[in-house]
Amino acid sequence: MRKIKLLLGLLALVVVATVAISIRAQKQSGASAAQNKGAGVAQRDETTHPDCPLKMESKSHPDCPLMRGDKSSAAVDAGGHDAHLAAVNERGEKAMGFSQSETTHHFILKPDGGVIQVEVKDPKDALNRDAVRQHLAHIAQVFAAGDFDTPMLVHERVPPGVPVMRRLKSEIRYEYEETGGGALVRIKTQNAEALAAIQDFLRFQITDHQTGDSLEVNRQ
Repeated sequence: MRKIKLLLGLLALVVVATVAISIRAQKQSGASAAQNKGAGVAQRDETTHPDCPLKMESKSHPDCPLMRGDKSSAAVDAGGHDAHLAAVNERGEKAMGFSQSETTHHFILKPDGGVIQVEVKDPKDALNRDAVRQHLAHIAQVFAAGDFDTPMLVHERVPPGVPVMRRLKSEIRYEYEETGGGALVRIKTQNAEALAAIQDFLRFQITDHQTGDSLEVNRQ
């Protein structure tokens, strides 16, 4: 009787071990099939959606507009700057009364303020030279009175520094002076707040007119 019980126990152990091995093998087989299926789906997605932006990270796409950012953006910026300058010049010609293409603007920062200067390109161009002189003589007067309507019209905005220059107009001097090819206006102050505003105003003019003048203070 004991021998029969022992044999039955051994048989039960063998059956349990066999079942466990079978279950483990089935799990491994299922996992392998799932991996293979996933790889197949990824490969199919790569094949069927070659234009998907998420699938092209490792590919070269020079014609993609998102990947030409430097060149296309530079071209757009250049075109935008050109159009903006053309608009500024068109409004400037109407507001100032002389040709913007036949004259040269300069805005110079000085330790005590700065200089606005306009010269004709052709020394024989008396028409534009006289118009420049008339305009800058007028500018010296109206700026001193706190009137900045002309630059606001030309640039279609209130230029930086103007609110302070208006408020502190009594602290700022505007000196008109004729030159061989046009004229200039010297802007001077001993007030630190007014000085900062004047130089902000001139830096804006340099940038918006694209004169190429230095944005730094000229100490000569």
